[in-house]
Amino acid sequence: MENKTCQNCKKDFEIEKEDFSFYEKMKVPPPTWCPDCRLQRRLAFRNERTFYKRPCELCGKDGISIFDPEKGIHNYCGECWWSDKWDPTSYGQDYDFSKPFFEQFGNLLKKVPQLNLITLYNTLVNSNFTNMNHYLKNCYYIFNADYDERCMYGEELEHCTDCVDVTMADGTELAYESLNCVKCYEIYYSVDCESSHNIWFSKNLVGCSNCFGCVNLRGQQYCIFNKKYSREDYLKKIKEFNLGSHSLVQEIKDEAKKFWLKFPNKYMHGIQNLDSSGDYVYNSKYTKNSFIVTGAEHSKYCTWLIVKNNKDCYDFTQFGENNELVYESLCSGKNTFDIIGGINSIEGRQMRYAAYCYNNNSNLFGCISLRNQSYCILNKKYTKEEYEELVPKIIKHMNEMPYIDKKGRKYYYADFFPTEIAQFDYNETSAQEFFPLTKEEALDAGYSWKEPKNRNYKITIKPEDLPNDIKDAPNDILSAVIGCEHDGKCKEQCTTAFKIIEPELQFYKSHNLPLPRLCPNCRHYQRVLNRNPNKLWHRQCMCDGSTSSPQAKNHHHEGKCEIEFETSYAPDRPEIVYCEKCYQQEVY
Repeated sequence: MENKTCQNCKKDFEIEKEDFSFYEKMKVPPPTWCPDCRLQRRLAFRNERTFYKRPCELCGKDGISIFDPEKGIHNYCGECWWSDKWDPTSYGQDYDFSKPFFEQFGNLLKKVPQLNLITLYNTLVNSNFTNMNHYLKNCYYIFNADYDERCMYGEELEHCTDCVDVTMADGTELAYESLNCVKCYEIYYSVDCESSHNIWFSKNLVGCSNCFGCVNLRGQQYCIFNKKYSREDYLKKIKEFNLGSHSLVQEIKDEAKKFWLKFPNKYMHGIQNLDSSGDYVYNSKYTKNSFIVTGAEHSKYCTWLIVKNNKDCYDFTQFGENNELVYESLCSGKNTFDIIGGINSIEGRQMRYAAYCYNNNSNLFGCISLRNQSYCILNKKYTKEEYEELVPKIIKHMNEMPYIDKKGRKYYYADFFPTEIAQFDYNETSAQEFFPLTKEEALDAGYSWKEPKNRNYKITIKPEDLPNDIKDAPNDILSAVIGCEHDGKCKEQCTTAFKIIEPELQFYKSHNLPLPRLCPNCRHYQRVLNRNPNKLWHRQCMCDGSTSSPQAKNHHHEGKCEIEFETSYAPDRPEIVYCEKCYQQEVY
């Protein structure tokens, strides 16, 4: 093991034995940035939810794009970008050994047209106002989602229908303001539930139905705050709640969260893992310090790999599916092998610093928007022999003449791209979600910042003036411009105002749900507060054997449990955190 000091935050971090084995496989030096700073740097190249109106520069059709026209990025709509009307290799340029590689790549990034949205445009049906998706029908403002229908304001949705303001859901239908729900039906204001239906204000239910304000139940029904009722009494009590009232819903949410704190939490979300650490990790082997990952093996520092079969991947953020030897890459994957520095690069082999490169590319170095190409450097075509002769010289040059940013940080071969060449400002990227900064903090750290622009609308109704009960919401609310409660005074990409669209209003009325008071971005940020952070702390099980639960006599220890673990529950958080053995005895 080796201790190093992060070039960026100046904090110490460790490189372990298995890490050196991976770096040797990739033929790269160990990193000079700590894991958190590496993730932050990658996320600064990921604009998920900030859109701009701008026409396609090839066909001229109006549309939306993730690229601000003022940033100098050329923008093609999906139909034109995927067409044969243009040739990305025509932008090819010779490698200049008098300039750092990343400077040359940054210049190329402003020349080659890029895809307006990260979608398979021809798989979207009436779902244009979305990003990082494919196979959607009648969806609006959802992100990082696939195979969904009639979903709005969500993220990380798979095979879902009629879900609004939901994050991390799979096979779920009729859900609202919930997080991490799998195979659920009619679930509202709930977290971490599976195979359950008609659930309200609940946490960590499995195989349950008709539950309200409950936690840690298995195979139960007709329960209110974990108290069992007959079917008739349950339905009678539920009718007493006016769930269409915004003020009452807020009171119940607060009451439910206080109730949840009385019950233990397993140290991590995950099952069927072998020697793995992190959170929201499933069916993985020897995968460490990773979050929201399924089916990974011998991987580390990975996030959002929710598609299976990823092996020997480090610092890999989002997507996945049948990938091996991927390092320092973002939003890439699907049958990829041996990739460093990929951004939205799909299906390729032996690629270094390839951005928006799709469909069976191989042997690319510093390329943008290529499809079905091989042996290219800075988008210029070479023979196999020329390419293999030039690449080692470029790698040597990157180490001898590193890119040096304005803060004096050096970027060598195998480092991810410097944020100075990113197409986005810090506060319009996912970095702001996971590493929130003020404008002053961002500028001091060397990031760029997006100043708010004058909007061509006027707020017509303040959030406090909205009807408290959904039954009092008039149909002309659809024409109102509603002020966000946060009024831009937060770190949540607040849009300061929002509108209610017709399918959304119909959803609220048909399910007796009150109107929201926050803009969609702030609602997302508030919702993910229910998701544990991408950070681990070393802790000891909090079970002391004195619980009043009837299962306590079956615990595997006397007195305080001595099992220790890595957990994403920080020591100063109020939750009770158990090891897996104690948790299983308590819940099952």
